[in-house]
Amino acid sequence: MKIKVKKLHNDAKLPTHGHPGDAGMDFYAREDVFFPAHKKERVNTGVSVEIPDGYVGMVWDKSGISFNLGLKVMGGVIDCGYRGEIIMNMLNTSDADILLPKGHKVAQMIIQKFEHCDIVEVSDLSHTVRGEGREGSTGHMHK
Repeated sequence: MKIKVKKLHNDAKLPTHGHPGDAGMDFYAREDVFFPAHKKERVNTGVSVEIPDGYVGMVWDKSGISFNLGLKVMGGVIDCGYRGEIIMNMLNTSDADILLPKGHKVAQMIIQKFEHCDIVEVSDLSHTVRGEGREGSTGHMHK
């Protein structure tokens, strides 16, 4: 599969794959972004993408900046019809202010096939063993 990427600014960096066979495409900050402790910011990438029909871009954390810096992606569904700039909405979960420099990897996108669903209202759903059991329903998380 080929993904078309358009630079919206001359200094934008195209997404890359870190290693052959990596699922995620790494996206880069187009400018320095300052994250005060426990605050959210938007990170412009300076690029837009053309995701084919029947596919979606799922944006995920980069494990290094998530674990080491505490920067977490908020949201992350890029629909195939969207042609605007890829902007990463991120939250600084740490107690420290963080400066993410221009050109730094910020998040990764995985392209996945999806099924479009027709929504049908019903009065009952089929029964399962789990039923309405939520967190801890298997008995492993009881306090």
